[in-house]
Order: sequence, then C-alpha cells, then structure tokens
Amino acid sequence: METIKPKSCMKSKTRFVRTFQKVINLRNAKRIASSNGICVLVSHNKFKENSSIHGGKSQVFERREEDVKARNRAVMEALVAKLFASVTSIKAAYAELQMAQSPYNSDAIQAADQAVVDELKVISDLKRSFLKKELDLSPQVTLMLSEIQEQQSLMKTYEITIKKMQAESEHKNAGIVSLKKKLGELLSFNKSLEKKLDASGSLSMFDNLQFPILNPTHFAQFLHYTVRSIRNFVKLMIREMESASWDLNAAIECIVGSDTEFPESTHRNFAFESFVCKIMFEGFTTDTNFILQNDSLPLAEQQNHQMFDKFKKLKPVNPKIFISQNPNSSFAKFTRSKYLQLVHAKMECSLFGNLNQRKIMNSGGVPDTTFFAAFAEMSKRIWLLRCLAFSLHNDVTIFQVRKNSRFSEVYMQCVTEETLFSPADMNDSTVGSGSEPRVRFTVVPGFKIGETVVQSRVYLSPPSR
Repeated sequence: METIKPKSCMKSKTRFVRTFQKVINLRNAKRIASSNGICVLVSHNKFKENSSIHGGKSQVFERREEDVKARNRAVMEALVAKLFASVTSIKAAYAELQMAQSPYNSDAIQAADQAVVDELKVISDLKRSFLKKELDLSPQVTLMLSEIQEQQSLMKTYEITIKKMQAESEHKNAGIVSLKKKLGELLSFNKSLEKKLDASGSLSMFDNLQFPILNPTHFAQFLHYTVRSIRNFVKLMIREMESASWDLNAAIECIVGSDTEFPESTHRNFAFESFVCKIMFEGFTTDTNFILQNDSLPLAEQQNHQMFDKFKKLKPVNPKIFISQNPNSSFAKFTRSKYLQLVHAKMECSLFGNLNQRKIMNSGGVPDTTFFAAFAEMSKRIWLLRCLAFSLHNDVTIFQVRKNSRFSEVYMQCVTEETLFSPADMNDSTVGSGSEPRVRFTVVPGFKIGETVVQSRVYLSPPSR
C-alpha cells in the first residue's frame, strides 16, 4: 500500500533545494571574484561608494593605462630598431658576399651567407613573437644593442666600399699603365714610320744636285722615290680600312672592275695604288693647283732655274710645318685640294669615326695625325716631281695606258716583282695575238720629257691559252 506524503512536506523540500543551490552558487561566485582580485559586494548599500574614493580609483586606473601605453610604445620602438639593425646587417653581409666573388674567396662567401641566414632567423623570430603577442624585450637594452649592431654593420659596409674603390683604382691604374705602354708603342711606330719614309724615300741624294747637270735621269730617279712614298701611304690607308672592317674586295671592284684576278693577295695593293696615283697626278701639267706661287707667266715661258730653286727650297722642309706656316701657299692649297678629293667625307668618317681632319683642313689648319703626315709627305714629293720636271729644258707630258692594251717594254714596266708569265710564252711563235699579255690597269702613269720616255707602271694579266 503506497504511502501518501503530505503536500506541506513536498513544498518544504523543494524550497530547501533551491536555497542550497543559491548558497553553492554564491560561494562559487565569491571564489571566482577573490581569485581575480575583485571583491563582489552583494549588498545594495555597498554599491553606494563615496565619491572621493571612486575618483581616486579612476586616476589610478588612468595612470596605469598610460604606463601600459608608454611601455607598449617603447617595446614597439625597440622592435623597429632591432628590425632595422638586422636589415642593415643583411645589407653588410650581402656587400661582403659580392666582394668575395671577385677574387673568389670561398671562406668569405660562406661566412657572409651564414650571416644573412642568421639575421633572417632573427627577423623570423621577431615576427612570430609579435604575432603571438609574446614579445619579451627590454626597450632600453634593445635600443642600445640595436644601435651598436647598426653602427658595426655600417662600418663593415664602408670598409667593403673602400676596398672596392681601391680595387677599381688599382684596375684603372693598370689601365693607365697599359695605355701609356700602348702610347709608347704608337710613338715608336710613328718614329719607325718616319724612318721608313726617310729611308724608303730619302731625298738626301738630291742635296748636291746642280741645275747645270740636271737631266731626265734625275727625274726618273726622283719618281722612284715618289712612288715609294705613295706605296707607304697606300699601305697605311689599307691598314686603316682593315681596322674599320672595310670589304677590300668590293673596293677593288669599284677601282679596277670585277674581272681582275690577283694570284697573290699582296697584289691587291696595286689597285689602291692606282687609285691614289690617278687622283694625285691628275692635272700634273694643266691643273691650276700645280701652278706655283708668284708664277705669272705661262709655264712654257717660265725660267727653268726658278723652278729648280723652288725644288731646292721645299725639298728639305717638313711638309706639315710648311703648310701650317704658309696656309695660303700654292703647295698648301694643292695638298688641301688633293686630300679632300682623295679622302672623301664618307671615307674619312668610316676610317676615323668623324670628320675632324676635314674640318681642320677646311679651316686652314694641319691635322696632327700619322695618316695626314704620310699623305703630306706623298703630296710634297709629287709637287717636287712637278717642279723638277719643269726645271728641264724640255716639254713634259704624262700618259696612262688603256685597259687591255698590249704590253710594250718601251712604254711600260710590270709592277710585280715576279712576272706573271714565262719568257717562252712571249717568244713562242705558235702563240697567237690573243695570248699576249694585256694591261689590266695602270698603276703609275708614264712621262715623256722631250724625246725621253719614263715608263708607266702597269699591272698585267697572264696570257690566255
């Protein structure tokens, strides 16, 4: 039989449970509050605090907040200083790494590489601590150490820069020494060239030449030295062309045509020699550029002795010095005119990269170059040759040999040292006229002085079979 409990007992039991739970909850709340350093006052009267006490607590709270902000600011400044110091160290290590590349230094490269890695690790640790809000920095100590680290890195960078500048200075000094050596070689070359000009075409043998004994043989001898001067200039011109990467074969085709064959490469020089002679001897007896200064009468009526005196006067002088001192003389005008005609603007720009020599000559000056010195010497000898020719008591004419003309030993001389054909070829009765040697082009023109013939110098083609 089930026992029935009274309602009053049930109500009292429920109230007891509720009360017990409130007590437990209140004790837990007090325990939590005490652990956080906060006293929880439940009483309604405790919330009504004195106004003076409340104001004091507010000031303390604000002061603490300012201290926290100041510390946080100092920590951030220290963090940035440490970061910048690490970046400066990386920069110094990288500069040291570059310096160790040349000359190659494996130990220095490894040390610099390790320094970069170490600083990158420091930056990585700072980043991780910052993101996790676990920075443990002493602002004053960190700032001081960062400043020291940055100054040391800057000092290392300056030392590396100084070493680099010293290396560059040594390299430039070596370059200066090399250029001085090259300059000495060029000066030696110029002196040797002057010696060659003097040796190959020295005119000292004509110092004792007297007017009464003058004859066409002396003209032929002087022509020989003039031609040697022309060849020296041609060699220098070809060397300049090769330095400027000229297509010499194309240039030769423009001078003598594409049908000319040269059994030896050195024979190509004769084509350029032909070009120079054609321009330099043009107007030898008719061009007004050849008329000497103070000449007022026709050449046929000139006194031969005066022409010979002009020859003797100009022969020993340096042509460059004479032109610079006498820019309006007939010889200076002749040299200037022939240079501008022989070395046209495109050619000069290609050989020397500018038109300075042309500008100097147009202004009445004298270029101080080896190229012009050789040209002036050649011009002087051609001018003297003309003076000598008209010092003789005979009419003077100049002639060229036409292309494909038959070779004549009376009027022509082969320029090659070895003949291009054997004597049997010329004496063979079975050989027709088509197999006779033919003139490909005239190298040096010939002269006729009265009844005397000075042979022209020609380049021959081998006889055809």
